[in-house]
Amino acid sequence: MEEIKEGLTCKGVAERLTLGVTRMLESMPGVMDVRFVEREPAEKRCLQSWEQRNACVLPEDLRDFYLTTDGFTLTWSAKLEKDCVPLGCMVLNSVSKLRPLCQSMSMFSLPNAPSLADLDWDEDQAEEPESGPAEPHFDSRSRIFELDPCCGNGKVCLVYKNCLKGVVAQQCEVWFLDRSLYWHFLTPTFTAYYRLMITHLGLPEWQYAFTPYGPSPQAKQWASLYRPLTFHSESTVADPAGEPPVNKLDPSKAFRSKAKLPAPKKKQSAQGGGGATAKGLGGGSGRQSGSRR
Repeated sequence: MEEIKEGLTCKGVAERLTLGVTRMLESMPGVMDVRFVEREPAEKRCLQSWEQRNACVLPEDLRDFYLTTDGFTLTWSAKLEKDCVPLGCMVLNSVSKLRPLCQSMSMFSLPNAPSLADLDWDEDQAEEPESGPAEPHFDSRSRIFELDPCCGNGKVCLVYKNCLKGVVAQQCEVWFLDRSLYWHFLTPTFTAYYRLMITHLGLPEWQYAFTPYGPSPQAKQWASLYRPLTFHSESTVADPAGEPPVNKLDPSKAFRSKAKLPAPKKKQSAQGGGGATAKGLGGGSGRQSGSRR
């Protein structure tokens, strides 16, 4: 009896963590091999050690998450003809893998080797963003920690901005760093990002929906198949109404030189022209005969 109760308790925790998305995925056509990795809760001393080591305070919602499960992994596949293709992947690193993005690699690199901090401009030369929050920095002004490796398509990061040396950072946000090392703001809190991740079902490149260029065409096709109600294609610049880019043909403009007059008018003009020519010929013959006389 105790083993059955423990199993039901674990299943209830899994349902709460996944917000019931596992059942929804299993009911969708073509979805196979839905796997959720159950993890033990993180210990409080591990969280305290992380905060002391990185001089950052974990937000309350992220702390509660780690006290429930030390990380998150949910994967699922899609059936493509006779093959099973790995498709969805939702990952949140454990506390031990919540490492700084700009970690020093001096023992593996040359002393004068370039680093991510070299990508930052001087404050006088940096351009202020037109709208939205300011972008993070790779240098000491920001403390960046990797939340999700995104299967190599970028990195979702927990970012503390406006940091000062010797001062514990308090506020953080969730940002996406694409493969071109450009920053894109996602959510102001971890809870908002968690819901966003569940909503997108961990589809490939879903974070690129929050970038100006969007995901790849293949990723858009997968999204249209498994997320049709919440997937919206971006409206093109050429068509402000947001209609799909379809070639529109206007015959009156395209064939203006060929279609000069409608068909009925041609018949009428032909009949009238016949009478006119007959009269003209008759009158002409009379004038010609008169001239001969």
